[in-house]
Amino acid sequence: MEGMTEETNAVPAWEQRFRAARVSLPDWAEDAPERALYVSNATGTFEVYAWDRAAGGHRRVTDRPNGTTDAELSPDGEWIWWFDDTAGDELGVWRRQPFGGGPDEEAVPGVPAAYSAGLALGRDGTVVVGTSTEEEGTTLYLRRPGADGPEVLYRHAEYGGVGDLSYDGTLLAIDHTEHGDAMHAAIRVVRTADGSTVAELDEVTGRQHPCGVACLGFAPADGDTRLLVAHQRRGHWEPVLWDVADGTETALELRDEQGREFPGDLSAQWRPGARSLLIEHEYEARSELFSYELATGVLTRLDTPRGTVSGATARPDGTVEFLWSSAAEPSAVRSTSGAVVLRAPGPVPPRSVPVEDVWVEGPGGRVHALVQRPAGEGPFPTVFEVHGGPTHHDSDAFAAGPAAWLDHGYAVVRVNYRGSTGYGQAWTDALRERVGLIELEDIGAVRAWAVESGLADPARLVLSGGSWGGYLTLLGLGVQPGDWSLGLAAVPVADYLAAYEDEMEALKSLDRTLFGGTPEEVPERWRASSPLTHVERVKAPVYISAGVNDPRCPIRQIDNYVRRLEELGKAHEVYRYDAGHGSLVVEERIKQLRLEIDFVRRHLGDTR
Repeated sequence: MEGMTEETNAVPAWEQRFRAARVSLPDWAEDAPERALYVSNATGTFEVYAWDRAAGGHRRVTDRPNGTTDAELSPDGEWIWWFDDTAGDELGVWRRQPFGGGPDEEAVPGVPAAYSAGLALGRDGTVVVGTSTEEEGTTLYLRRPGADGPEVLYRHAEYGGVGDLSYDGTLLAIDHTEHGDAMHAAIRVVRTADGSTVAELDEVTGRQHPCGVACLGFAPADGDTRLLVAHQRRGHWEPVLWDVADGTETALELRDEQGREFPGDLSAQWRPGARSLLIEHEYEARSELFSYELATGVLTRLDTPRGTVSGATARPDGTVEFLWSSAAEPSAVRSTSGAVVLRAPGPVPPRSVPVEDVWVEGPGGRVHALVQRPAGEGPFPTVFEVHGGPTHHDSDAFAAGPAAWLDHGYAVVRVNYRGSTGYGQAWTDALRERVGLIELEDIGAVRAWAVESGLADPARLVLSGGSWGGYLTLLGLGVQPGDWSLGLAAVPVADYLAAYEDEMEALKSLDRTLFGGTPEEVPERWRASSPLTHVERVKAPVYISAGVNDPRCPIRQIDNYVRRLEELGKAHEVYRYDAGHGSLVVEERIKQLRLEIDFVRRHLGDTR
């Protein structure tokens, strides 16, 4: 079968993909570029690793039962900072240890345990720690060089976070949503000396058509007050240079080889020396890289394969390193020099099946779907794998989960419904007020195409997803009960009213924006979009998995939904595990997928 390889020691190809070691794009210290950090699952749990690129040594930095992924190097490369929560609950503090190894210590004593709202480490020793709590909203703590403890630099009830420190540590950019629109942030730049405002960039307040801005970083040069900013003024993300000292903006003339404006979204980061930028273009589920010279306006395409660049960084030697994959090809950290920068230990995971692009007319416009077919003739049993977010999108990138379903004879369809990123601001913003229901209209349109085209067997259609995708799965089983044969919902929103009461504060802000008010202000919208409202209409058996420490889709609201399923006598199974919003332990991920496959087989039969 296409997508299958010979089994190694009787281990199926799909399990090999999960167990194969992977590495993230290495992040390097600004003033010590031979010192780097990356995340890997080489031991079976995703943890942080230090890499001395000059000496060639690798060292595991963290070792926790539930794994660790959030870490940052100090600019001088002397310290590794990592975020310490409890069993995936995301509530914690920053700790640090020497790059060469040694005991961990609390990085900034005096900053209380909270949800993280960013971190900035200055070259002069300045530290800014962002926290988020229900009681105080967003707080940014500043610890000055040599100070015994931190002080509060910024606090607001609405969600915000650390943007970036200027190269000399005198300015701090803050991403904030004080205007109350959590989908479109504003930027404030303040002096670290006294917290006074230097500049403000707000594209929401007083505007009929609000749009977001996002901090991309200060110029890496002493005394340089240029801030690289992303904006949506023309309906999609694109970068601009903003000099916060005098308020002037410098537009970037970014056009393709034919002189046309780029479709899709553009992002940027500074290259060392602040004379050029690294540009990423993302369009229709794929991405490419360019270099842009600020003095001449010359844009040069960098050689990257067709697929998805999941991260890129410009090195001081002029090369660019990037993490690349496609749906068929596993990820690799590559360089524009042609070299493989960092290879995970052990065997390379088996390849999978390439994606096909499908466009379907939906009620809100053309919907883009990514389709993968197993070997053989259709119609196939088909898994609709719905992405989370909702401000996210599926791309032509390698993923072990969809590849596993293909190995078992299922077609896989992934839909970039309204609400997804990468297709313009109007597409992303469209799901307001009719939350969940709009996305299901688009998924339903692609489902109809899949059946009519002969791809999908209408009697064996599985609706599946995690996080927001899990929410849409449960909502879809109730709103479209005749369309789906089974549902697989991982860490879902199940009872939206209870979820709002228990979830982390940042998500409460987003939900208020999505619904146009609180549950008390617009109760009919919240009820219409809650899976619990439609549970009586569910016909298909449903499998639910949930992390008991999840702050994003808390366990109580899932228990409420499950209890109602039990009262109604609906076919269902539930699996609870000791982690948060998903697991960083490889064996746990394999176990969860095995349970899902077994559930589907028992209800739909074995396809192999």
